Parts: sequence; C-alpha cells; structure tokens
Amino acid sequence: MSVANSIRSALVPVHREGYRFIALFAVVTLLLGLLGQFFFWIGLIATVWCALFFRDPQRVVPVSDDLVVSPADGVVSSLGPFVPPAELGLGDEARMRITVFMNVFNCHVNRAPVRGSVLVSHHQPGKFLSADLDKASSENERHSLKIDSPLGHVGVVQIAGLVARRIVCWTDEGDAVEQGGRFGLIRFGSRVDVFLPEGVEPNVALGQTMIAGETVLAAKSGARTSSPTPRTI
Repeated sequence: MSVANSIRSALVPVHREGYRFIALFAVVTLLLGLLGQFFFWIGLIATVWCALFFRDPQRVVPVSDDLVVSPADGVVSSLGPFVPPAELGLGDEARMRITVFMNVFNCHVNRAPVRGSVLVSHHQPGKFLSADLDKASSENERHSLKIDSPLGHVGVVQIAGLVARRIVCWTDEGDAVEQGGRFGLIRFGSRVDVFLPEGVEPNVALGQTMIAGETVLAAKSGARTSSPTPRTI
C-alpha cells in the first residue's frame, strides 16, 4: 500500500453538513492566534473537535429484513413501552421504544434502522430540554420518520436536546431508504428513538454502546442475529 493510500485509509471522511462549521472554527482560531499562542491552541483543539463531530465513517451493515440496526452512535438510555408521537400515525397504544443517546463526542450521522418506504417525514418545533428526560420525547423539537418495512411500520424520531439546536433530515415522504443508509444528523448531541412493530424484540440492554448501522438493535422473534449479509455503506 502506498503512503497516499495509507493516509486516505486513516482519515475519516467529514460530512458536507460540517464544512461551514469547520471553516468557521478555523477562522476563529486564526483570529485567536492574534491574541497569543495559548488562545490559538485552544481554538485549534476546538476545530479538531468540530471536524470529529461531523465525521462520517463507512459502516459494515448486517443487512437482513429480520433485523433492526441502530440509527445512531451512543448508548441505550431507555428501553421499554412508550406511546409514539401522534404525527407518526402508529396509534395510541404503547410500543416498545429503544432510545440511543448521543453525546457531543459521538458521530452524529444517523442511519436507517431498516429498509423500506418512508410514509411520514414530519418536523415538529418544540423545546430544547435535556434529551435524557422522558418528556423530551413529546416536548422537544423533533423530526419523525415512519418507515414501511418488511417487519412492519417502524418509527424513528430524531430529538433535539439541551445543546442540540438543529435537526437535519434529508429524507422525504415517498423516499426509499436502505438499511444502514444515511438519512440525517443532529447538531450537537441528542437522541434518537426507535419504535418497534409487534413481533420484534430488543436485542440490546440499557447502557450498551451502539454503533450506527452496525449494532443489531432488535430482531424479529425467533430470527437469527448472527451471520447476516454484510454490506459497507
């Protein structure tokens, strides 16, 4: 392998949504440098953090119609029955909900947990409460997707938090999504809720670390979670 290829393989791509923020951090760093070397290094560290925040690495997705993969990097912060947001049209009965909480150091590109067709893509303005609160599901700003998948209707909700002030979702109603495919991101830290259809059981535990597009979040009852077809996305 050449030196150039080695460098390319070591570098993690940055999502285009982050270009202007990284540029802004870099300009501020140069200005801080006029005040002294100490301030320059503080700005440089912040710029590197910003670039890492918007990193968009490839993932090896365990593609299977029997599986639900994690939509986000982070940890499982909630696991249990919860009534889905009304805009999803999933009914008034509680469904199994798995919440993945992202901190400011996680990769924030979100990935589709299943393949299918997007039936609902709805942005709901709201508050910016701490994302680890249960009421954040109903009161915070959010963007909800309802995906018609081979497993049934799966709800995916991006929820803003105390620090996160911008939800980005480039997936519209009628779009087809592939399992593990990128559908949006949240700036800067927050959570993603997944509402499972009946007959699909969680495959994770509270506090477990998730890798978006790779970790099997849930599976159809009785399905094998090992040896699915892998695909790099």
